[in-house]
Amino acid sequence: MDIQMLGTGSAFAKTYYNTNALFYTDQHTLLLDCGLTAPRSLYKLDKSIDDIDALLISHIHADHIGGMEEFAFRMKYTFGRKPLLFVPEPLVDALWETSLKGGLTQDESASLSDYFDVRRIQPNVKTELLPWFAVEPMQTAHIPNKKSYSYLINDTFFYSADLIFHPELLRQLIDRGCQTIFHDCQLKPPGVVHTTLEELQTLPLDIQERIWLMHYDDTKPQYEGHTGVMRFVEQHKRYSF
Repeated sequence: MDIQMLGTGSAFAKTYYNTNALFYTDQHTLLLDCGLTAPRSLYKLDKSIDDIDALLISHIHADHIGGMEEFAFRMKYTFGRKPLLFVPEPLVDALWETSLKGGLTQDESASLSDYFDVRRIQPNVKTELLPWFAVEPMQTAHIPNKKSYSYLINDTFFYSADLIFHPELLRQLIDRGCQTIFHDCQLKPPGVVHTTLEELQTLPLDIQERIWLMHYDDTKPQYEGHTGVMRFVEQHKRYSF
């Protein structure tokens, strides 16, 4: 499995784009989240939206789903197909009713399924989305009263959505065999709705060694060389795990 970040930035970062990721298997490409900057980032990589076979959503903030309107319109009217859309069951109705309905409703299109082949996935259940690509959605704390899901992928790779510091979860993941953690990282405290770098630096070394930092702000260059054994995920670089 390879991963390439369309962006590695926080919701308001201008340099690094929204934290959204392309996952590559031998035969398919899956996009995890499609934020406001995702279409522009794909353009910069010279990748077509039509190259994407499936979309997986973590939660319904604009930096994670704000590019879905363009994605849906172009798939339907430019490429003439319905891509797979994987969404945790508790998010499906809210994704349409509170986020996409206003822009996507047309005379002949009035539901999420008019644009996507919608596949509802269950929290805490490992599900093979594509051959050799299985996820376990885990509800993780972010904004009060807004559900957000992080993903354990192929049992060994954890991708946090926007996550309040949860060291017990990270320990549990490693005890289960997780080798790599892509973790959101707010560079400056306090960490009200995100985990901070300061908090991550309190973790035991064996956990820090597995952590790659993403969802950072535009001050990231000031912190390079000051994250210990933890590394920054770089925008547009392709990694193999």
